[in-house]
Amino acid sequence: MKLIIINGPNLNLLGKRQPEVYGHQSFESYFEELVVANPSINLEYFQSNYEGALIDKLHECGFSYDGIIINAGGYTHTSVALGDAIAAIETPTIEVHISNIYEREKFRHHSFLLANCIFSVVGEGLFGYQKAINYFVEPTS
Repeated sequence: MKLIIINGPNLNLLGKRQPEVYGHQSFESYFEELVVANPSINLEYFQSNYEGALIDKLHECGFSYDGIIINAGGYTHTSVALGDAIAAIETPTIEVHISNIYEREKFRHHSFLLANCIFSVVGEGLFGYQKAINYFVEPTS
């Protein structure tokens, strides 16, 4: 199984940015844990602060990977284009949010991605990424 995690803006600052909301661990160190915990999965990681780069990566992976896990950060709530990119590809996509976006500012309650995703994980910290991987491995879990 070939999966990619795509993280959007400011997620390169995990471990430094608002640790009370996002925790103290960098995503790079967490990704290493994910790779070790999921040895039978070809797991890749991509992060960009640029909307166009995220769209390009979705297009690149969207017809050949078994699954995409995306945390679009703030673009979740503003980018019709990212939602359209997910709708345009064939690879099933799961949306992940580290914090509970529904308990935060009202503008964060809407996702332009959700309608085109097969599943959403919200508010489970970094474990949300593992939960998304588990869903691809066994969709009923």
